[in-house]
Amino acid sequence: MFDFLDIFFVQQLLNGLSVGLVYALVAIGFTLIFGVLNVVNFAHGEIYMLGAYAGLVVIATGAPPFFAVILAAAAAGALLGFGLERLAFKPFRRFRDEASLKSKAVRESTLLSSLAVSIVVREVTEKVAGADMQIVPTAFRLQEPIEIGPLIVVDGQLWILGAAIVMFAALQFVLFRTQVGLSIRAIASNPLGAQMVGINVDRTVIATFAIGSLMGAVAGILIGLYLADIQPHMGFGPGVKAFVAMVMGGLSSIPGAVVCAIFLGVSEAVATEFIAQGWSELVAYFFLLLTLVFFPTGIFGAGRERV
Repeated sequence: MFDFLDIFFVQQLLNGLSVGLVYALVAIGFTLIFGVLNVVNFAHGEIYMLGAYAGLVVIATGAPPFFAVILAAAAAGALLGFGLERLAFKPFRRFRDEASLKSKAVRESTLLSSLAVSIVVREVTEKVAGADMQIVPTAFRLQEPIEIGPLIVVDGQLWILGAAIVMFAALQFVLFRTQVGLSIRAIASNPLGAQMVGINVDRTVIATFAIGSLMGAVAGILIGLYLADIQPHMGFGPGVKAFVAMVMGGLSSIPGAVVCAIFLGVSEAVATEFIAQGWSELVAYFFLLLTLVFFPTGIFGAGRERV
C-alpha cells in the first residue's frame, strides 16, 4: 500500500510539472511585457487560446507534419502579439517623458485596453468557432502512454517538457547573446536612457510582444493536443495562474516567474491527494495571498516597488 502511494505521488508530481511548465511559458510573456512597459497584458491568455486554434486550423487542412502544426501556432502567436501591441498598447506610448512613463493613469488605461481586447477576442472566437469544445483528431493527440517501470508517462508530457526546455534556452540566448535581447534588457532597466543612446523603442517593444506571444501560443497548442480539446475559454485559467506566478516571482523576474509557475503546477497536482480537485484551484490564490503578506515585492523581486 505504501509503495502504491509513493508511485501515485510521483505520478502526480509529473503531472504537476507538465502543467507548471505550461504556466511558465505563459508567465514569461507576462513578465517580458511588464519588464519593458511596466504594464500587465491581460490579453495574453487569449494569445494562448488563439495559438491552439491556429494549430487546429492547420490540422483541419489535411495531414500536416506535427512540427508544421507547432510552427503554425508559433507564427500565429508572433503575428497576434504584433497586432495586439499596435492595437492595445501603442496608442498609450505616444508620450515619452519620465512623468508619462511613471504615470498610473497611463498604466491603468493600458491595462483596461488589454482587458477589453481580451473580452472581445474571446467573445468573437466563441461566435465564430462556437462555444463547444473542438475535439482534436486522434492522430494528433499527445496521449500515448509510455511505461517507465511502475510509472506511466504520456508522450504529451514529454513534448511539453522538451518544448519548454528548448524555448527557455532560446529565450536566454536571445536575451543575452543578441542585439534584440540587449535592447529589451536596456529598456527594462532604463527606458529613457535606452532612448537617449539610440535604441529603437518601438521595434524592441514589438519584438518583446512577438517573443512572449510566440511562447504563449506554442503552450496553447501543446496543451490543446495533450488534453485533446480546444475551446474559447481555455486561456482564462492558465492566464490567471501565469499572472499569479509573475506576481509571486516579483513582476519582472523571468527565472522567478518560471520557478513560481512550476511550483504552482506541482502544488495543484499534489493538493488533489488531500482535497477535492475543484478546491485545488484555490491553491494558487492561497500562495498569492501568502506572497503579498510576507513578500510584498515578490519572492524574487527585491528592490522593486511593492506589488
